[in-house]
Amino acid sequence: MTVRPPTVIEHIIEDGRSELPRAVSVVIPAYNEAGHVGQQVRDVESTMRATGWTFEIIVVDDGSTDGTAAEAAATGVRVLRRAKNRGYGAALRLGTRAARYDWILITDADGTYPVAEIPGILDASLGAEMVVGARTGPSVQIPFVRRPAKWALGRLASFLSGEDLPDINSGLRLIRKALIERYEGLLPDGFSFTTTITLASACNGHAVAYRSIDYHARLGNSKIRPRHAYDFMVLILRTIVIFNPLKVFFPLGAVVALAGIAKLVVDLRRGDLSDGTVLGLVTALLIWGLGLVADQNTRLRR
Repeated sequence: MTVRPPTVIEHIIEDGRSELPRAVSVVIPAYNEAGHVGQQVRDVESTMRATGWTFEIIVVDDGSTDGTAAEAAATGVRVLRRAKNRGYGAALRLGTRAARYDWILITDADGTYPVAEIPGILDASLGAEMVVGARTGPSVQIPFVRRPAKWALGRLASFLSGEDLPDINSGLRLIRKALIERYEGLLPDGFSFTTTITLASACNGHAVAYRSIDYHARLGNSKIRPRHAYDFMVLILRTIVIFNPLKVFFPLGAVVALAGIAKLVVDLRRGDLSDGTVLGLVTALLIWGLGLVADQNTRLRR
């Protein structure tokens, strides 16, 4: 009997997924959070010291009018202050550009994301380009009125991207600075920053890890408004058209084609081909054609 040598398993590390030093810049955007930002910074600092990681904390005061910058500065961390409010995404981009380290950890100043989850996020960094704290834990305090929209948008994003996305807009996540820089031109100034980079990473095959976390009730008033649900939906469609256009154009063309075919059946029974039938079928072909052209452009751009 021939004895075969043991099989050697070769582990392939893909480009951009090599291990980075255990050093992280914590970026905390804040807008009118004077009552909470100081305690949040102290909690984050205490938690980070226990992890063994080299770190810095940067608070970006996005044009607050209530003394947020002064409260943050009293903790001794670095504070970047804008004179005018630009938005959540703009604050994160500013903090990222000022960061010293290649890992960027983002969290909010309002106490909703438990700082106790940070070590687990950092531990999941090996081989990942982004680690998302998915709000799927046993204690998630998302207001009931926001849950249907959040669920619907999440399912839409998962369908269009072709990936299971447990949480598309979590504000607690660890991101490689290079990943943010790659998509900086697409990242909006508002709350859609996290949604955009999640979709871009999913569509382009970046290594994204998800870690289940809890989510606390917000301290103070939320900056999210009902109109943001519509903004998020438009953003999802726009981002998918950029990275995976057939996911949008093919179903849309299919709906128009089915309507045209249904009208064709009615016309055949009447013995008359209507302009509406022709218009429907031709429109479906045009939509599919545009989708194919967009898909080719996307592949060439990659």
